[in-house]
Amino acid sequence: MIVRNSRTGAVLAERVERASTMLARLRGLLGRRALPEGEALLIEPCASIHTFFMRFAIDAAFLSRELRVLRAIPDLGPWRATRLHRGAAMALELPRGTLARTGTREGDALELES
Repeated sequence: MIVRNSRTGAVLAERVERASTMLARLRGLLGRRALPEGEALLIEPCASIHTFFMRFAIDAAFLSRELRVLRAIPDLGPWRATRLHRGAAMALELPRGTLARTGTREGDALELES
């Protein structure tokens, strides 16, 4: 699955893993050494994330059901937690620097392509 920014046309990730079960959401990116460029984790439902026990920073975007970016958080370091984002249906975890590289910002609409 591919995630693309509708406004800029930029591809945020070419390989998206979905975490929609309780176990998959709890596991998230734990135990990984890195999130490679071009990969992402889409967590649903999700309105808050943490990076406890992680070894690397990530970018995160909280999305509405319509895939609108409600909150964009660049460079979320290890051992951090976000607040609860009202209206968020899912969170997209991306390699650090992806939001800046793609020009993705709050209010942008994203597209998921199979």
